[in-house]
Amino acid sequence: MFKVYRTGEFERLMNKLLTKEELKRIDKIESEISEKGFTGRPLGYAFLREKRINGKRAYFLVYEEFKAALMVSISDKNAQQETIDKIKEYLPEFNRLMKEIIKST
Repeated sequence: MFKVYRTGEFERLMNKLLTKEELKRIDKIESEISEKGFTGRPLGYAFLREKRINGKRAYFLVYEEFKAALMVSISDKNAQQETIDKIKEYLPEFNRLMKEIIKST
C-alpha cells in the first residue's frame, strides 16, 4: 500500500479546473495509486507519472522508498509539456517536501 499526498498547488488546480465528476475520478486515481503505486503513464522517469481525466492530466510522483506518492499538478492537453517541464525543474523541492511529510507522519 502506498500513501497518497497532495501539494497545495494540486488542490488549488483541482478545485479550479475539475468538475464534480472529474473530482470523483481523482479519488479513484488516488485509490489506484494507493493499491499499485506505479500506475499511469511514465513521463521520462519511472517515478513521474500522469493519469488522464477526460482532456486533462493529473501528474504525480511515486516514491517507492517511502511507499508514498505526491500529487503535484493538473493541466489540460495544451499545457501538458510546459507542466511536465515545470515538475522536472522542481523535483528537488518535491523530494524535500516528501521527506518532510514522511518525517511528520
